[in-house]
Amino acid sequence: MENNDTTANDQINTEEFVVNIGPQHPSTHGVLRIEATLDGETVKDILPHLGYIHRGIEKMSEHLGYKQSIYLTSRMDYLSAHINNHACSLLIEKACGIEVPERAKAIRLIMDELQRLTSHQLWWGSCAMDIGAVTPFFLGFRDRERILDIFEANTGNRLTMNYIVPGGVMKDVLPNFVSDVRHILYEVKNNLKEYDRLITGNFIFQHRTKGVGYLDKETAISLGCTGPVARASGVQCDVRKLYPYDGYEELEFKEIIDSGGDSWARYVVRMEEMRQSIHIIEQLLDNFPEGETRTKIKGILKVPAGEYYQRVETARGELGVYMVSDGSAKPYRLKYRTPCFSNLGAVNAIGKGLKLGDLMAAMATIDLVIPDMDR
Repeated sequence: MENNDTTANDQINTEEFVVNIGPQHPSTHGVLRIEATLDGETVKDILPHLGYIHRGIEKMSEHLGYKQSIYLTSRMDYLSAHINNHACSLLIEKACGIEVPERAKAIRLIMDELQRLTSHQLWWGSCAMDIGAVTPFFLGFRDRERILDIFEANTGNRLTMNYIVPGGVMKDVLPNFVSDVRHILYEVKNNLKEYDRLITGNFIFQHRTKGVGYLDKETAISLGCTGPVARASGVQCDVRKLYPYDGYEELEFKEIIDSGGDSWARYVVRMEEMRQSIHIIEQLLDNFPEGETRTKIKGILKVPAGEYYQRVETARGELGVYMVSDGSAKPYRLKYRTPCFSNLGAVNAIGKGLKLGDLMAAMATIDLVIPDMDR
């Protein structure tokens, strides 16, 4: 009789299979499709698929005036709308030799850092929710809404502001702007302590992120990663420090760098960046200049023929704007180097070898905004 007993030497044959994650929102932070090859629950390979929300912003800009094309950038990384507008305005000012009043520069930087705070607050809540904690999502939005109230009062909008323009800002801030911002910063400082008690010091959260989704320094550089993703792997890349603009060189703040390279390090970097943003804003409020908020420029701009490039530091990393002008009132070519596109390239390096559940945790710490890629 044949012996069918399983022995210790028998091996279980496994077979790889493919799971589609997305495209749906919010589990992939937008309409991103991840084609994950699995062996059991272990991730063997990851192939991201883009293009589900393509808008053609770069091509549309070729048919718009320089001022008009700026407003399209608010729809790319909509959590860094102020900073996106700032990049385009700086590019035009550099090309046309436009000087910006000191008060406008201070307002720009305050708005940029408030924008960074709101972005990191949303990331903090969604990151915790991706790992299984629902309460932080509501707390992050609670605090974010208070800053958006300031945006709405001073710019007329909450998400895609279109407030920073060539020559300065659209209009001056309200008389109570400084006191309102100081009050918000006081609340955010206290709430960051609550964030730490709830999530940063949470053993389960630490267990889900420490040693998970490792990205070494060399790989981060070779993939072109920037922002907190790269700085958490030990890469010095903060544009505000390396290529300062509109007065960042006169401010005292730290570039937060961590050599851990894992999901925990990416979390810690963003938490510390929120505190640095508060420190930057407080310095600007302490020395808030008087004067004009916008240099008068022509209604229709014609940029001198040539090639121009400008970079800024958004909440997710370096945004670069490359423009070719033929001397007309419209850009001949316009190309954006967005941080999320390069950071997405790290997904495969981060995710290989992880369990499927840990892959979601690792992706949450990359902080992707999908329209920033599908521009």
